[in-house]
This record gives sequence, C-alpha cells and structure tokens, in this order.
Amino acid sequence: MDVLIVDDTPGMLLLLQHAVENRGHTSTTCADGACAIEAFRIAPYPLILLDWEMPGMSGIEMIPLIRALPGGEVANIVLVTGKSDPDDLRRALEAGADDYITKPFGYELLDVRLTVAEQQCKMRADRYRIRMELVDSMQQIAASSDDMLSILNQICIGTVLTDDDENIRFISHAACAIFDVDSAQAVGNPWQSVFPFKESDLMAVREVANLPSSERQPLQLQLRTVDKYYWVEVMVRDDPRGIHNRIFVFNDVTEVYDLREQLGERAVFESIVGKSPPMMQLYQQIQEISNVDITVMICGETGSGKELVAKAIHSTSHRNDKPFIAVNCAGLTDSLLTSQLFGHQRGAFTGAVKDQKGFFEEADGGTLFLDEIGEISMNVQTALLRVLQEREVVRVGENRPRKIDVRLITATNRNLPDEVEQGNFRADLMYRIRVAEIQLPALRERLGDIPLLVNTFLSRFCALTGKKIDGISNSALRTLTDHQWPGNVRELENAIEVAAVRSKDGIIQRQDLPHSLLPHVDRESSSQQTDVVAEKPVAAAVAPEDARQNIIDALSQANGNRKEAAKLLGIGRATLYRHMDKFAIDA
Repeated sequence: MDVLIVDDTPGMLLLLQHAVENRGHTSTTCADGACAIEAFRIAPYPLILLDWEMPGMSGIEMIPLIRALPGGEVANIVLVTGKSDPDDLRRALEAGADDYITKPFGYELLDVRLTVAEQQCKMRADRYRIRMELVDSMQQIAASSDDMLSILNQICIGTVLTDDDENIRFISHAACAIFDVDSAQAVGNPWQSVFPFKESDLMAVREVANLPSSERQPLQLQLRTVDKYYWVEVMVRDDPRGIHNRIFVFNDVTEVYDLREQLGERAVFESIVGKSPPMMQLYQQIQEISNVDITVMICGETGSGKELVAKAIHSTSHRNDKPFIAVNCAGLTDSLLTSQLFGHQRGAFTGAVKDQKGFFEEADGGTLFLDEIGEISMNVQTALLRVLQEREVVRVGENRPRKIDVRLITATNRNLPDEVEQGNFRADLMYRIRVAEIQLPALRERLGDIPLLVNTFLSRFCALTGKKIDGISNSALRTLTDHQWPGNVRELENAIEVAAVRSKDGIIQRQDLPHSLLPHVDRESSSQQTDVVAEKPVAAAVAPEDARQNIIDALSQANGNRKEAAKLLGIGRATLYRHMDKFAIDA
C-alpha cells in the first residue's frame, strides 16, 4: 500500500515514514498542502497521514479538497494533531477525517493506529469494490428481477429493497443474518418495523432516504440482536425501477470498532514508552491489576517512571473518570503530611484559617498515589493504617469520621521488607499496601528502548520550544546505549534536553551530550574540537534533492557497499534500494 504523509516538521515526517515503511508499505512525503494535493491528483493514495497545523493550508482545509479529487471519496484520512480538546477532535471528524492521532505519541501507539488504518483501508476498498460490483450487476440485470435478487443474495453484504409504500420486497441472506430475522417475516412489512435500530437512528435513516441521491452520506449505526451487537454502515441508493423505490445496503464494520476499542485500552500507555520484553510484561501486569480494586505497590529506582505506571493503572480501571491525585511524601513534616492527607478543621493549628479537605477526601471515588511511602514516620504510618482498615478519615482537629472510597497506590525506591526488619516500617501496613506489587525495570535493563525514548523526548522538546531537531547521530546513540543510567528515564530525558539545546546543526552529535556521559578524554577533545564531521542521523526528514545527495554521499563513504551505506543513513537495505530506484542512483 502506498501512503501519503503530509507534515511540515521534518522529524515527524521521517518518524511517520519509518513507521509506515517498517510495516512493509511504500510512502510519499510532502511538507505542505499544495504539494500533497498535487501528489494525490497525479496518483490517488488509499491512506493519508495528514498534519493539522501547517503554514499556508491546514489539514482541516485540505480534507474537502482531497475528497473532491478522483479517488478522494475512498481515501482513508488520519489527522495527526497536537490538539486534544474533544471539541477540536470532533471538528476533525466532522470535517471528513476518518481517524486522528494526538501528539506527542510513542511508536507503540502509532503502530496500533496504523493497524486500524490498514484495516479501514482494506474494508473501504472491499466495500467500494462490492458497491461497484453491485451497481454494475444491477445495471446489467435491471430487466430481470429474479436474476437481480439472486445476485444480491450471493453478495455478502446486507441488502434490502423497498417499494413505493416503504414495504420490504426483498431482503438478502446477509441482511437476515445481521438483523436476526427470517425473510418470510420481513417481506411485506414496513422497513421501519424490521430494522432493529433505536427510534432516533430509524429517523436518521429515513432522513437520508428522503434526500436527493447526490446528497446522501453513509450512516454509522449500532444495532443489537438477541445475542450480539453490530456496528453497521448504512447506505441508501435509488432503485432504477421506481422513483420511490430504495435499496438499503448494510456493511458490518464491527471489526473496525472493536479495533478502536482495543486502541482505547492501549492508548493509556502512550506516556510509557518501550516495547522491550520487560516493558511488554509491565503492560500485561497493568492490565491485570487495573481490573481488580486492590492496593498496589510500585517498586523501582529513582526516575524509572513510577507515577506514570500509577496513572496507567488508574486510567485502565473503573475509576478512570474520577480524580487521580499524586502526593510525594518525602521531605514533609509529620504535621504537614497529616494535614494534607487527612484534612483539618478550622483552628486546628496556627494557620488553619478554614476547613480543608485532605487528599483522601479529594480523591474520593478515584485513586490516591503516595510516592516515597518509605519516607513517612511511624505516626503517619499508624494513621494511614487506620484509614485503610476503617475506610474512613478523621480531619485534624475533628473527631467525626468521614467515609471514603479510594484506591491506594504507593511507590518506593526502598526495600520495605528490610525497613520492616530494621524497625523503620510497620509490617502490618506493608502487607496492607502491597496486595499487588509491580517491579519496574531499570533503564539499563531495557537499553533497546533508548531509540524510542530519544525520539519521544526530541518530539516533545521540538513541540515545546519550536527548535528544529531532526535526529541524533549514530555515535551519540551508541554513547547513550553504553551508559548505565543510574537516574533512569529521567536522567535520559534531561540528557536529551541538554543535547538539544547545545545542538547547532539540527543533529545531536556526541559532543552535544552532557559531559557526565562522556569519558574524560572525550570531554577534553570535545571542548577543543573545531572540525567535526556530522554523522548521518538516525532520524531525519529532508527534501528530495537533499535525500538524493545524502544517499550518494553515504554510498561514497561506504565505497559502494549498500549494507554499510544503509547503516550510515539509519535505514534498512530495502528502504535504501527503493530510494535508489526512486532517485535513479546507480552504485
């Protein structure tokens, strides 16, 4: 499948191009709307990844122009946007987009979105082919009703023909299966009494049926039978044998909606980046634990992402529409932490000028995340244990208990069993808060995720600062994967931000990295370096003429060895061969 990618950000262009080509597709990239419109006019594309905000012409403005071109009606348009407001996303779908991806996103989310888009393209192409076959068949056998009905029964889409009085005169086997009705029960009855839609949906179908044929658009509706539900696309066509006769076509699109539901489950992990075996195991743990309303302890080194995991557990649980409150317990005095957790009454202490809810009350119905739980004193531990046992809190200065419904998730970088043995932590509290335990992998245990993390942090940095960073050199990436990362993902994010600020040519070089990551001899040489030859970036998006020259330079540097040239460019050999053919390069 050939995919058209439209984005004015070079780094995002190449990120999307790599993701598309890694799935075995070919791609064409455009940096603005005019280029994309012209490319589509020359050769229609089944799938378009389209940036929302671009200079000159926005993605929203492009959609109707694409739809008006030959092949535009059946193109699958996925809008790539930094907007996350529901009204904006609703506006994108109303403008004609089939789906959207919100930035920033990780490779895993992008991969799932592309799976949905591929399925939609396939189903749309199948529906279009079947529709054309249906129209062609009907035109050929318009004079023979028996032959026409026979063919409609053979096509595996639901078809219903109605007469001038809106009674059903024919219903195909596929439609009978979708509606769970017998043909004999349906024929002769008004279609409104047979189609098992709710009243508002029946009214929507009637409105479409009464429109001129040129103004009709497909409807996406849900219907339920005795033992199953379907999502169906409803199209209404004119029957050429009668001015008021109608043909209703029903396409089962349940599979696409199921894929979207799966995507919704996975999207909560978009802030947790990684596809290494330890991370896949972590995702499985999150799914399993979120379905059970128990306390969870998250253990891991500093900077390993404990709060992100807590948020993911909350987002996939039944409490996801209720508050998620995170509290860092480290460095707070007993009195301050007690007041923050349990609340206080006016006048309970100096400065308590009004009644104040605690975090347990604020999180009622939702999730409370206590980070650095190993730092709290014995007094606070005792109060916390009572809250967990009684499921109620008493504000400081009051004696009236207040019922709460809160899921507690805690985190620590300490070994709590050791703390219990040393008398620093209550054993009964540890057992209460550790019904389930998640051990987060350190970054040094999943070095294969570093390229994904780097791309994520660079995309985020560019979006926040507006500075253009196209990628990172191979030597800089090797330095990152050689480091042990005692500060884990947080340390890596800081290193990428420092390097991005230092970068002068849009490509992060080894000498741009923090000096703490470089051997001592490299620190001295990097401070004196005046003539550095930048390596080819791991991720960069360039204009076609520059891309051609990059390939020629890489082949020259590799003495014609295509495998080595592909490594220098940071792409696969198959991609290199395609680009060589595209740019007519012989080597």
